Amino acid sequence: MALVFSSVVVACLWDHDTIKMERARFPETLELITGKFLRHSPEFYEWRIKDRLKRLETDPRNVALLDDLAVAYDKTGRHDLAIETARMTEKIQPGRYETAANLGTFHFHAGKLGEGIPHIERALKINPNAHFGREKFQKALVEYVLKRRKAGATLPLAHVTLYDTPHSPGSAFAQQATISLSFFDHLWPKALEDGRLRVGQDEITAAINGVLGMMKFGKHDTPVLLEALGSLLAQRNLQLHGDAKLLACRAYLKASYEAPDDKTRAAYRGMAASILKLQTPEGAETQIEPEQVEAEFKKELDEAKAWYAELHEREKSWIREGKDADSEFDKLYDQIPPISGYVAAETLAAEERWQEFSNLGVKFGIPAFILMAICWFVYSHRKRE
Repeated sequence: MALVFSSVVVACLWDHDTIKMERARFPETLELITGKFLRHSPEFYEWRIKDRLKRLETDPRNVALLDDLAVAYDKTGRHDLAIETARMTEKIQPGRYETAANLGTFHFHAGKLGEGIPHIERALKINPNAHFGREKFQKALVEYVLKRRKAGATLPLAHVTLYDTPHSPGSAFAQQATISLSFFDHLWPKALEDGRLRVGQDEITAAINGVLGMMKFGKHDTPVLLEALGSLLAQRNLQLHGDAKLLACRAYLKASYEAPDDKTRAAYRGMAASILKLQTPEGAETQIEPEQVEAEFKKELDEAKAWYAELHEREKSWIREGKDADSEFDKLYDQIPPISGYVAAETLAAEERWQEFSNLGVKFGIPAFILMAICWFVYSHRKRE
């Protein structure tokens, strides 16, 4: 199944609230794509390595300290040391979920994909629902990468065919793409039947959250993760209207910025343009162009870059002043910062729940609408208490 199936997808119109509603369904997604989320600097992890090594001198069997040390090694690119440290932890306390999950992830980051899968399988057996089921999708993504590599794919991993569009010559979006064999297709190879998407929104959302978890705790700007995220966000449950194509477009654009060469960059940009084409009927006045999305996205990226630069400088200052960087960080940062200009995710979610109530009222008539309004009032009142 291709991401681009304009002959069978019913397009929906754009309006001012589209991106807001997408963020209601998938909170923190824009922040993770842009990099505006709580994460540590390389200097912080170097400090943590020294701190944990010193503390382990007097408490060498403390598995929590060893976990911190192993992750810090991994975050600074010393994957073999991370694996070695995790193996030490396994000897001290065999059968831990945390150790199995870390070993799988460290092997993946080291490029040893096949060696990491057994550790992830072991973690799933110990605790299949940890991290909201992230390991299940981590394993699926690695299997997808191996499968596509075996078929000769590099980046993008999906099969992408570019074709010319009516954009003016020299436009950065002069091409769109047909896309098949995506990560979504790997998860649900028979998702589209009789012109309808047969995968439930809960299943798609679980997969999206799994990829977001990998971005949050791994490398958020890796093209493989951004491509996988885009393929999932672009899907649409025709009954629940659950896609997020503006976010999908941004994921593909970010992948293009991180692409290793011009050919890969062009492919991701073609994918971004094609996702927008799915949203609006041909010739509609509300057709949005990829240039518009990219202009907004670059502002969001600039904001995220400035925010992270401030966090980075604070961590370096704590280290220079000999402070406990862990406690200083915890005192200052306790929740993910939103992108400016967007209301809080909780408010967005409430707006979308009200829209769902309203839609049901329209469907079943005025009495049902009144009943829905009463239920909504009671629900909202209880939420505030």
